[in-house]
Amino acid sequence: MTETGHTRTEDLIARLAADAQPVRPLRPPMLRALFWLAIAVLMIAAVVMAMGIRPDFMDEMGETHYQLEWAGAMLTGILAAIAAFHVSLPDRGRAWALLPLPGLALWLFSIGYGCMTDWVRHGPEGFAFGVSFFCFRSILLISLPLSLVLLAMLRLAGPVRPVATIASGMLAASALSACAVDMFHGDEATLMVLLWHGGAVALLVGLGTLFNRRLFGLFGPRTAG
Repeated sequence: MTETGHTRTEDLIARLAADAQPVRPLRPPMLRALFWLAIAVLMIAAVVMAMGIRPDFMDEMGETHYQLEWAGAMLTGILAAIAAFHVSLPDRGRAWALLPLPGLALWLFSIGYGCMTDWVRHGPEGFAFGVSFFCFRSILLISLPLSLVLLAMLRLAGPVRPVATIASGMLAASALSACAVDMFHGDEATLMVLLWHGGAVALLVGLGTLFNRRLFGLFGPRTAG
C-alpha cells in the first residue's frame, strides 16, 4: 500500500472513530426480566380488579390440584420470562430456553391430576365437552399488551435467537394471563381448562414462533436501554 493510501485509511479510521456514538450496554437480563414481571403484575391486577375476583376462588384454592395448577402456570410464566431475556443474548447458552420446563411439567401434571379427579367424582360426565370462548378470548386479550411490552424490551434480540426468544416470551405472557383468567372465571371441568387454556397458550406460542422476525421488525433496532 502506498503512503497516500495508508494515510487515507488512517484518516477514514479517524473519522469513523470521531463520529462513533457510545453504545449503552443492556441492563442485566435478570433485572430486565423482573422489571417486565412487575409490569405484568400491575396489568394483571388491573384486569382482575376490573373483572372482579370470582366468589369461589379462595375456596377452590383450598384444593391441592387447583393450588398446583395455578402455581404451575405462575411458575411457567416467571421462568419463561427469565428464559426469554437470557436466551436473547449472544453470550448466553441456548439451554436457557429449557428453564420453563419444570413449571410447565408441574402445570401439565396438575391438569392431568385434575382430569383424574373429575373422572373419580363425576365419571364420564366429568369429561363433558363445553365451549368457553370467554376463557380463550380473555387469555388472548390479556396476553396482547404483555407481549407487546416484552417485544419492545427484547427488540434488539431479533437477529440472535428469534425463535427461542419469541417462544419463551409468548409462553411467559400466556401462562401469566391464564393465571389471571383463573381468578375471575372458573367453574369448568379440568379437561376444558386443558383445551381452552392450553389451546390459547399453544396458539400464541405457535404464532409468535411462526412470525418471529415480523414481530421483532415492528419495533426495529434502537439504542439499548
